[in-house]
Amino acid sequence: MKKASAKGKSAPANSRKPNYEQRKPPSRTNRKGKTAPQKASTRKPAKESSSPQRKGLLTLALNWGGTLMLWGILITGIIMGYFAYTLPSISGIDVIEKRPSLSLRSDDGQQFATYGDLYGRMLTPKQIPTVMKEAVLATEDAHFYSHFGINPVSLIRALWRNYQAGRVVEGGSTITQQLAKNLFLTPERSIGRKIREVLLAFWLEANYTKEEILALYLNRVYFGSGTYGIDAATKKYFTKDIRDLTISEAAMLAGLLKAPTYYAPTVNLKRSQQRSTVVIRRMQEVGYITKEQADKLVKNPAKLQHAGSNFKNVRYFSDWVVNEVRSYVGRTEEDLEVITSLDLNLQTQAEKTIEKQLAKNGKKFGVEQAALVAMTPDGEVKAMVGGRSYSKSSFNRATSAQRQPGSVFKTVVYAAGFENGYEPDDVFLDAPININGWTPENYTRKFLGNMTLRQAYAKSINTVAIRLSESVGRSRVAHMAAKLGLGGDMPTHPSISLGTSEVTLLEMSAAYASIANGGYSVLPYAVKEIRNKRGELLYKRTATTSRRLLNGSTVNNLRDIMNTALLEGTGRAAYPGFAAAGKTGTTQDYRDAWFIGFTPRLVAGVWFGNDNGSPTKRVTGSNLPAYAWKDFMKGSLGNGNQPTFAKVDEPLSETAQSIWDRIVKTFSSGPSTSSASKKENPTGTQKPDTYYDEDTKP
Repeated sequence: MKKASAKGKSAPANSRKPNYEQRKPPSRTNRKGKTAPQKASTRKPAKESSSPQRKGLLTLALNWGGTLMLWGILITGIIMGYFAYTLPSISGIDVIEKRPSLSLRSDDGQQFATYGDLYGRMLTPKQIPTVMKEAVLATEDAHFYSHFGINPVSLIRALWRNYQAGRVVEGGSTITQQLAKNLFLTPERSIGRKIREVLLAFWLEANYTKEEILALYLNRVYFGSGTYGIDAATKKYFTKDIRDLTISEAAMLAGLLKAPTYYAPTVNLKRSQQRSTVVIRRMQEVGYITKEQADKLVKNPAKLQHAGSNFKNVRYFSDWVVNEVRSYVGRTEEDLEVITSLDLNLQTQAEKTIEKQLAKNGKKFGVEQAALVAMTPDGEVKAMVGGRSYSKSSFNRATSAQRQPGSVFKTVVYAAGFENGYEPDDVFLDAPININGWTPENYTRKFLGNMTLRQAYAKSINTVAIRLSESVGRSRVAHMAAKLGLGGDMPTHPSISLGTSEVTLLEMSAAYASIANGGYSVLPYAVKEIRNKRGELLYKRTATTSRRLLNGSTVNNLRDIMNTALLEGTGRAAYPGFAAAGKTGTTQDYRDAWFIGFTPRLVAGVWFGNDNGSPTKRVTGSNLPAYAWKDFMKGSLGNGNQPTFAKVDEPLSETAQSIWDRIVKTFSSGPSTSSASKKENPTGTQKPDTYYDEDTKP
């Protein structure tokens, strides 16, 4: 029997020797039962080999990063230290630097205009109403109580929106930053100023409470129209104590802070109200007011309540007054209060009168502008409208516009005639006239033959006025104009009698005032009293001795013919129903239309025309100016009984006459009383344009 092979037998368990060799892992097979190829494992060796290199790079980055950070901190510290060192002095936080203010009051003491910088009281935090604080916080800095002087979120948002718009459309400054800028810095836009602004904001936050910072801001911030501080703004726009401020008024004031000059309600009330709507809606979003409250406030926005708010054009008067104040007290650093001659009721009537005619007839007659000035017979200006809209044009057409007066100047011609012996019943010839080739005509192109001076004046006959001027002497007419206050040297051309020399409405009205007051000189004025803020009197107008200009008989004759012009002549449309006198005037091609007249109590002049001197569509002194004058007089004086003119009896003595008058009277021959033989002075060779007066149309 063959011996069994050891290979095919299994040894007993107790006879096996332990095998300490490490067994290989089982081979991997795929789903088909095939053995998967083995891959050498390289992870651990690779990791072990790269670890030292990575640690070296990390160490290098940390070393350099730390170095750069330290240098950055050092450089930042140096920069911040430089800006901190160059910060402006903060010792003057309670000092206010401002331009002197000028407050103008009407004759009954109501403030109607201000100039310069107006500051109110420095209010404590408790004195500022909650509604005012909430309105400002809602629109300027809703997170005021939670930030530390700057608001990083607001800054980032503002930068992003400005980047998107390509320009500055939003600011990210907090109220603290705005206060720092307003108190210590200039408005320049630079990185340096912004850094200083931030540093000062931190300083303010460290040294003042939030309530104190907000109060400082509201006491110093600009509210437009030369007004600084919430107390002054409340009085300026609403004429009330800040304790009585309403939500809608607070919203309007808060809305001004974005652009005080642009949104000022004195400049454009509607624009200011629209801005206040934005503030009200922000207050609603923040939660200061409910939606119901906001809706109601939006429908009923705040309105101006000060005296000047009732007038669109009172600034024409106040601008003129400012120059007058300077002539009395010169330049001063004091705040001044001025009592003027302005009558608020007459000013209201004047503005309504002008606007009524322009609104009703402006387009129809092709006329865009008008002016009106009213004064007492002694020259105290009570109302003034220098144009249709001061906000669109501040040029004062009552005091500065030089215009041809047309036939209103005939009053000066007749005054010269009466001073030299003529009477209203003297007869002159209305017939063709030729002076060195100059052949003026009447408006109707017709001639009426012989007529009295009274009739000729009432019908505004050109040829009679020329004949009277030639008989008296053009030099005497020019001298009479100068004596009545019409400035400038008037050329003694034959056309002087038709009002071809330019004058202002104020000058011409003052000349008529001399007739109204009995023949005395008139210098228009508006300033009655000037005081500083301490109440010290700096100027007070006293009664001045007026110079006698006209004989009593001359005054009586002028009033006679001027009254006839209203009752029977070209001024019929202006007759107010009580004692009055006046004259119409129209220049060539209907460029200027005038009516100037007076009652025993009031003198008023009206002008209509266009700034560029273009012709109107047949506006004459007999229509729009006459309508406006009548409306103004009846609205100002009423329809009740009015005083009549008192006859002036005393003649002008020889000693009261000027030297010029006495010289002329001594060396000239007395005027002839025969109208048919009045000489036509041939002086002057220049042939002027044909001037005529349209007031003679029946």
